[in-house]
Amino acid sequence: MSVISVGQAVVLGVVEGVTEFLPVSSTGHLKITEGLMGIPVDDTSVVGFTAVIQVGAIAAVLVYFFKDIVRIVSAWGRGLVHREERYHRDYKFAWWVVYATLPVVVVGLVAKPFIEGPLASLWVVAGSLVVGSGAMWAADQMGRHKRGEDDAGLKDAMLVGCSQILALLFPGFSRSGATMSTALVLDLDRVAATRLSFFLGIPALTGAGLYELKDAMGAGVGGAPLVVGTAVSFVVAYASIAWLLKFVARHSFNAFVTYRIAVGVLLFGLLTSGVLSA
Repeated sequence: MSVISVGQAVVLGVVEGVTEFLPVSSTGHLKITEGLMGIPVDDTSVVGFTAVIQVGAIAAVLVYFFKDIVRIVSAWGRGLVHREERYHRDYKFAWWVVYATLPVVVVGLVAKPFIEGPLASLWVVAGSLVVGSGAMWAADQMGRHKRGEDDAGLKDAMLVGCSQILALLFPGFSRSGATMSTALVLDLDRVAATRLSFFLGIPALTGAGLYELKDAMGAGVGGAPLVVGTAVSFVVAYASIAWLLKFVARHSFNAFVTYRIAVGVLLFGLLTSGVLSA
């Protein structure tokens, strides 16, 4: 019997789609939701399910930014064949994404037992939500927001890419929150920071989803919940991306900071009172 029903998969797909690219921690929200529904958050198949349905959200990025991605991949392909094409910014950017993804891949493989074990605790999620909120607020205040997407270079991509490790090790910190905060500290404007976060998330989250597929299928989650959860996350994530890009063009991240702190404090309360088990 599957540890996650189709109905629960729909709920988790909505949560994933809404929160994957907002700087509020999709992993944290998924673990909280799983806990409230009585799903064991540290079960190997559940961890795998969480990673797999992220692919639906990544598919939404691929569709939303289809023209940009085709342009970048085409430039990369031309550069592999023709030396003169290697000076093109899109060719360089494609390699930056690859380089910036390597650190999180290495850490993910080495630290997998801890990520799926003690670090999967809801206590870690609660603490990371609060601590990550402080980091996000500080980054938004420190950043001068003077650099656009075209001003970003290899150093920016590497630093932003490496920041994904924080979210990998501390669920609740938020991958998008960590990457956007790092980009803001590097003085990128909010729209540039958000778009860079999207592009850097494509290989990291897709790879994680494909890697965890065997655990999700082989240890208790059937095919139907996986398909449903992934499809729902795709639809909801597409709408979330469109909204977020419009929001950050006019507003600071303060609303997300306040929300994260509120959720973190609430989670501490639920854990302390015994309503939720870590």
